[in-house]
Amino acid sequence: MSARIDTASSHSHHIETAALSGKPGIHRHPRHAVVIASGGLDSTVLAYWLHARGTQLTLLSFDYGQRHRVELRYAAAVASALETRHEVVDLSALGRVLGGSALTDSGVGVPDGHYTDETMRATVVPNRNAIMLDIAVAMAVVTKADAVAFGAHAGDHPIYPDCRESFTTSFARTAHVANEGFLPSDFQLVVPFLANSKTDIVRLGAALGVPFEQTWSCYRGGAQHCGTCGTCTERREAFRDAGVTDPTTYAVRDA
Repeated sequence: MSARIDTASSHSHHIETAALSGKPGIHRHPRHAVVIASGGLDSTVLAYWLHARGTQLTLLSFDYGQRHRVELRYAAAVASALETRHEVVDLSALGRVLGGSALTDSGVGVPDGHYTDETMRATVVPNRNAIMLDIAVAMAVVTKADAVAFGAHAGDHPIYPDCRESFTTSFARTAHVANEGFLPSDFQLVVPFLANSKTDIVRLGAALGVPFEQTWSCYRGGAQHCGTCGTCTERREAFRDAGVTDPTTYAVRDA
């Protein structure tokens, strides 16, 4: 289904809402959503979008041994701004167990370039989204939430299989089966940006008044955004293409 985004600033934006459920035909706005919140641009806009519609939020973040764990501070700032509950799950042992990813293995360099480049495969953390979503669904059971939401978008599809519709549809069905009798019958996995670009997300965030300077994207996790890694490259281009001022300070300004 589609949702029209209207704000008091006279901006509006259409964005496709793929509210995927294991039970076909259930498509509605959630009452209480567990949101996977990385502190990044996509999940922050998602949290603000749901909050603007009156959804009760529980933000769920993960320390999985990522070199850019600075993002967790930004997730906490989002929770504070929205005055909502925030939980951080310690999965730091994953960084030791799942070697070989540039995000969790200090011996693997973070590549520069675009997500479509083959070198970006080095940033894949095996089964990461499935692990996080499993925990989020368990929290939904405990908190009686009727939705889990995460900010996968079309730009993630080329490299990350766990950001594709085939995965989210399958996972939503599995969640229902694995938690039958414990999840609400109308439980949904909400992935509203699945068919949209990061440029679309920036436009939506601008319309919602999202404080973009309080989001973190860089995979290198330094004192500033590096400006050249895949996430920085995508972030810069999204602001440029959206015609929105980018408040980010980059170590390399003209990458």
